[in-house]
Amino acid sequence: MAAELSEHKEDKPREESSDLITGAFSVAAILMFIGIGSSVLSTSLQYYFQGGAPADRSLVIALLLNVALILFGWRRHAALRDEVKIRAEAEERANLLASRDPLTGFYNRRSLSEEGASMFARAARRRKAMALMMLDLDHFKTINDMHGHAVGDALLCAVAREIADAMPPVALTARLGGDEFSCGFLFDPSEPGVVERIAERLVSRMAQPFEAEGLRLHISCSLGIARSDFDCSSIDSLMRSADIAMYAAKKSGRNRFAWFDNSMERELQLRNELENGLRAAIPNHQIVPYFEQQIDLATGRLDGFEVLARWEHPIRGTVNPELFIPIAEETGLIGDLSQSIMRQAFAAARDWDPSLSLSVNISPWQLRDAWLAQKIIKLLTETGFPANRLEVEITESSLFDNLALAQSIVGSLKNQGVRIALDDFGTGYSSLAHLRALPFDRIKIDKSFVQSINESADSAAIVNAIARLGESLNLPVTAEGIENAAIEERLRAIGCSKAQGWHYGRPLSVMDARRLLAERRLLTAQSAQPQRISEEGQAPATGGPTATSQRLAG
Repeated sequence: MAAELSEHKEDKPREESSDLITGAFSVAAILMFIGIGSSVLSTSLQYYFQGGAPADRSLVIALLLNVALILFGWRRHAALRDEVKIRAEAEERANLLASRDPLTGFYNRRSLSEEGASMFARAARRRKAMALMMLDLDHFKTINDMHGHAVGDALLCAVAREIADAMPPVALTARLGGDEFSCGFLFDPSEPGVVERIAERLVSRMAQPFEAEGLRLHISCSLGIARSDFDCSSIDSLMRSADIAMYAAKKSGRNRFAWFDNSMERELQLRNELENGLRAAIPNHQIVPYFEQQIDLATGRLDGFEVLARWEHPIRGTVNPELFIPIAEETGLIGDLSQSIMRQAFAAARDWDPSLSLSVNISPWQLRDAWLAQKIIKLLTETGFPANRLEVEITESSLFDNLALAQSIVGSLKNQGVRIALDDFGTGYSSLAHLRALPFDRIKIDKSFVQSINESADSAAIVNAIARLGESLNLPVTAEGIENAAIEERLRAIGCSKAQGWHYGRPLSVMDARRLLAERRLLTAQSAQPQRISEEGQAPATGGPTATSQRLAG
């Protein structure tokens, strides 16, 4: 496009030169026509009416040539005029393509910055404030993946029309790419409610069904708002603030709007620091396995451990997994993190007593990896950890993205002897269809129900129903979040087979877990001394149990 505009500019001097030459010829031809034509005309009139001498033949020829020049000049002028018109239209189209989104007709990102700078300055002159909104459609990628880009484009056009309708008469509207939109307008700084009403209207409308290509589509949006009179020195800082607010709205649950405030920026800086640190922490084995005890309720004996992830940061100390696990998922680092944790846990636990199992929680993001089963089996082989002592925990919500792929992964793991547990049962759809679709070996009740079992009749009813369901399907039930003896006794009476929680102790590091097992004589004879974990996450060969992983709730 830039090269095309450059060619147009280079051609302009040539066009102007051609216009001058053509104009000079036309003027000369007209003057000659006037001079020669009058002479030939007067002589011809005398010849016909008074019998004088005929017109000079050379003058007649000159007159005809002159007429021809005039006709040529006129045609050339018309051609040049059409050419100039075509070029002007081409330049207009080029400028339009350079400044507008071709799909919606909204401004593009560059034009938003340019036009927004003008509006930003106008707001200061008029003692107004400029509101800038960043709007991102929630789960738009799913629409594209399920129905194709033609449907996605039609949906974007419908969304653009709704945004344009919601804006005040003088407003900027832009599509920044993909499913992200922006709009800006002026408002009275003392009446921010005007801005909020527009934001509420947009969020409400985006949550309503859209018709696109004969389909009824459901989406929502996350919307961030920033205002120019609050610590924004330029249109660029205003756009950045609105973008941060939009990210905060998305993080808070989507389908809502949020005003920017400085705490959001500090939170974003912390997140970026954690992300950068995470990229180095995984290969440097700063993220290590911790082990939460799992107790057999019938006998009171230690039955195994669930593997959790803990980041032992050299400066911050222990970082809460609720902070870094979501970042790992969003950035695609969750696979590497999980592999590292599992390798370390398998190596640390393989000389534990063979009666002890390890439970590993698998992130929904990992279930999108068709090679997940092969990666886990490879880790088991390399570390020498028995597959029959590993239990992989899968949350029900992760099955909705691709049930067929989940069935394939689970089938491969089951063929190697790995057990499968349905985690956090009761918090999602709790569909019996999923219990039939996958060969689960265990159901785990979410701790939110367990912890309130003695205070909430509803929680007690749900826990009891899940226990009866597990009994009828011959699936043992594990309860998470046991915090005191009263809850433990209630769960034992209900019929849960296994329990875990802080009532049995806080999660243990590798060394603390070994000390506990040594005290209970649950280490194999080959391991009288604590193991030293290598940089590759492997321990000296002995032979024993394992398992690990990170857990979203830690």
